[in-house]
Amino acid sequence: MNSDSRQQKGPVLMRLMMFTVMVSSMSALMFNVVLPQISEEFHLNLAEASWLSSAYTLIYAFGTVVYGKLADRFQLKSLLTFGLSLFAAGSLIGLVSHSFWMALLGRCLQSAGASAVPAIALIIPIRYFAPEKRGSALSMTAVGLALGGALAPVISAIVVSFANWRWLFLPSLLILLLLPFYRKYLEYETKEAPRKFDWLGGSLLAVTLSLLLLGVTNRNWMIAVAGLATLILFIVRIRTAKEAFIQPRLFHNKQYAVGLALAFLISGIGISLFFLTPILLSEVYRLDVKWIGFAMVPAAVASSILGRKGGKLADLKGNAFLFSVASGSLIVCFALLSVFTGISPLWISLFLVFGNVGQSFIQVAMSNSISRSLPKDQIGVGMGLFSMAGFIAQGMAAGVYGMIVAQGSSFQWNPLHVDPGSDHLFSNIYLVLAALHIGIFWFYRLKFRAKISSVAIEQ
Repeated sequence: MNSDSRQQKGPVLMRLMMFTVMVSSMSALMFNVVLPQISEEFHLNLAEASWLSSAYTLIYAFGTVVYGKLADRFQLKSLLTFGLSLFAAGSLIGLVSHSFWMALLGRCLQSAGASAVPAIALIIPIRYFAPEKRGSALSMTAVGLALGGALAPVISAIVVSFANWRWLFLPSLLILLLLPFYRKYLEYETKEAPRKFDWLGGSLLAVTLSLLLLGVTNRNWMIAVAGLATLILFIVRIRTAKEAFIQPRLFHNKQYAVGLALAFLISGIGISLFFLTPILLSEVYRLDVKWIGFAMVPAAVASSILGRKGGKLADLKGNAFLFSVASGSLIVCFALLSVFTGISPLWISLFLVFGNVGQSFIQVAMSNSISRSLPKDQIGVGMGLFSMAGFIAQGMAAGVYGMIVAQGSSFQWNPLHVDPGSDHLFSNIYLVLAALHIGIFWFYRLKFRAKISSVAIEQ
């Protein structure tokens, strides 16, 4: 593939990908608002109705690594065509659904198709941009995620105010309009002959992810232990199979393995901004759903506006600099939340701006750092695993936060908390998260500030 042609098409592809990520992100989040309506219509309890979200998350997490692995063997054009077509088909089924199981099928197909997006959104910057320009490209994905997060509650509220919840499937069909452009700008790449696909290894990974997520989120430790057992079987499989689903040598790359572990922890902390905040605003400030949504919009808008700035900082001053800025912003956010929880919700909305912007920046820095640690023949599966780790961390962390909130706290850990008469549980949680980010910052500086090893140069 001609390098000049590839780099000319890169910006166009990332603009398309930004819109694609926005739509898929919206689709993932919009249904959370209408779960009570769905449970009432089909006479289900809320846990049963929540499978519309839970199944989406499970399939999405596993699908990212599958598409990433397939990207090392098949054309991105073919994978994206298949994924977006499946996403649109699921949207259409959901739109015309007349039963819960039909709507669930639509959501599962949506997720199976949409999971192509995060993996390929990380691969295109690596294949179509020079290393010194990848930060700006990766930041466009962060902008798409921020826009999707900001628009999802707004569009959901507008649609259900005058139409049935099934019409939430309609915006996702817009993604079909992008297919002709992807097929035009994605270039043909020379690939090795397809090798045997390790279905047993892939199945073990899927079962492991499902059991671990269900065990933690449902607080069923027997299921979680079963997940650990299948994880051991998966490790045995990839170490003994001739053509393993994931080659063990990928984890022999210490910089990649450490980066993956950091990314898992960072994503688990970051989901607190979206999971804990609505609970805080509801339980401490007694806001209704509408006002909670408005309180979270400024942070999402700031993240979408400043997201490109983060990528440019990475290109100009390096990933370590961007990571430092992001860590500082996140530490400030969690420290302020810990100290001032209990005061006006307007201040909480302002503090969240630091958190959301910092989370966008840190994802760009980690994506860029990890991509440079991978040799060329492992980029697809490596970045797919990176995406999967983030989604699994978010799902498991949400379950952990839910358990902590349910248990409450009788101690106040932060002596600077300005409203000791209020519930100090959230102050304690945010104090711990701030401390964790301080530790992550110093660990990253130790492991990633050195020059990237020669295996990743000029991919």
